Amino acid sequence: MTGTLLKDCAAVVTGDQVLRDVDILISGPAIHAIGKDLSAAAPLGTEVIDARGWFVYPGLVNTHHHFFQCFVRNRVDLDWTRLSLIEWLDKIYPIFARLTEDCFHHASVTALAELAKHGCTTAFDHQYCYPRSAGKRIIDRQFEAAEKIGLRFHAGRGVNTLPKSMGSTIPDEMLETTDEYLADCERLIAGYHDGGQFSMRQVALAPCQPVNCHKETFTESLSLARQHGLILHTHAGEGESEVIRARHGLRTVDYLEQMGFCGPDTFYAHGWELTEGELAQLAASGTGISHCPEPVYLVGAEVTPIPAMQALGVRIGLGCDGAASNDNSNLMHCLHSAYMLQCLVASGRSHPVPLPADFLRYGTSGGASLLGRADIGKLAPGMAADLFAIDTRRMDYVGTRHDPESLIARVGIGMPTDLTMVNGRIVWDGEGFPGLDEMQMAAEAEAALATIQF
Repeated sequence: MTGTLLKDCAAVVTGDQVLRDVDILISGPAIHAIGKDLSAAAPLGTEVIDARGWFVYPGLVNTHHHFFQCFVRNRVDLDWTRLSLIEWLDKIYPIFARLTEDCFHHASVTALAELAKHGCTTAFDHQYCYPRSAGKRIIDRQFEAAEKIGLRFHAGRGVNTLPKSMGSTIPDEMLETTDEYLADCERLIAGYHDGGQFSMRQVALAPCQPVNCHKETFTESLSLARQHGLILHTHAGEGESEVIRARHGLRTVDYLEQMGFCGPDTFYAHGWELTEGELAQLAASGTGISHCPEPVYLVGAEVTPIPAMQALGVRIGLGCDGAASNDNSNLMHCLHSAYMLQCLVASGRSHPVPLPADFLRYGTSGGASLLGRADIGKLAPGMAADLFAIDTRRMDYVGTRHDPESLIARVGIGMPTDLTMVNGRIVWDGEGFPGLDEMQMAAEAEAALATIQF
C-alpha cells in the first residue's frame, strides 16, 4: 500500500483557510495534494477512506505536560482546593519519589494514548522527576511508549539541582547534580535526537524551574543546547517571580534573560503572572509561552493574559500540563478551556479576546513554532500528514458546521476523534489503536499504579 486518500472531506481546515468538499492524498509521511477529485492521481494500492461528513484538522501539538503525574489523578487527598501549597508539596513529592521506571513508562503510555484519542499528534513532555530508585532511563522508556502509540515525541529532559536547605521545594532523593544531568542529556542526544524532516524523536533541555535549580544548571543547559541546536524550556511566571527577586534581585524574566535563557529557540510554560512589560520583552527576544489553561482553574492566581500576548506578538502554544493541576491529557479540551477562560475575564482587559480560530492555531502551528518545527502544524502539500478528523454528521454538531475553524474552541468536542494520523499512519481509528489492545494497556498501567503506596 503506497498511501491514503481521504475522499470527499466535508471541510479541511488547513491552518490558513477552510476548503470544502475536497480530498487529501497522502504519500508516505507527507501530504501529496489537497483538492477535488484526486482519485485519478492516487497510485495503485492507495487506501481510500470515505471522509464524507468529516472535518479534518492539523494534528494538535502539545507543548507542555508531565506524563508521570497521570498516576496521581482524581485524588481528593491531593486536592489543591483543600490543601495549602506547602501541605500539597509535602504530600505529593514523597509519592513521586516512589515511582519506578515501569511507572514512568506506563504513565507515559496512558498520557500518549489519551492525547492521540483527542487529536494530538505531537507531544512535548517535561520530565523533571528523577527519583534515585527509578534510575536514568526514564526518557528512554518514554520514547518506547511514544513509538508504541505512534505519536511524534519531543522529550524535555528536566532536572532539579537545588537542595531544600537552599530554598528548593524538591526532596533530596529527587535531586541530581548539574554534571550528571548534562551527561545524561549528552547520552539522550546521541541516542535519540533526530533533527531531520518528519522526525519522530527529538530532545530538548529543560531545567525544571529557576526556584529549584542552581544558576549554573541553566547556563550549562543553554551552552549544550545551542551547541547541538536544541530547544530550551522551563517553567516561568507561575508565581515564583518575587521569590527569584528576593534571591537574585531580578524577577524571573529578567533573571533568565540576563543568562541568555531566552530567544527563538526557547519557550516557557505558563506565564500567568507576567507583566505587560515582561511580555514585551518575550516578544522582542522571540521567546514563546506554552499556555496551560486548565491548571489556571486550580493554581493560577489570575487568568493568563493571552490577548496581551497576542497583541504584543508573543509566540503562543498550548499544553495540557500534568495531573498535579489537570486531571486529563486532552489537548482538544484545553483548547476549549483556553478560549472560555479568556471570555470569562474579557471585560476587565484592554485587549479583546482573540478569535476562536486563533486558539486552534495556538494548538497547531503555534505549538509547532515553539518546538522549532516547520514540517507540522498545518495541512498543505509537503507538510507531514499529521491530522485528525471529526465526523460532524451527529446531533452534537447541528447548527455548528458553518464555521469549522471555530468549532473546537467555541463549542468543544465531547468525544474522541474519528481518526488521528501521524506521518501518514493511522494511530487511532475512532474505535481503537490499530495493532494494540487498549484493555491490555490499561490493565498493565493499573498494575504498575498498584505498586505505589499512597
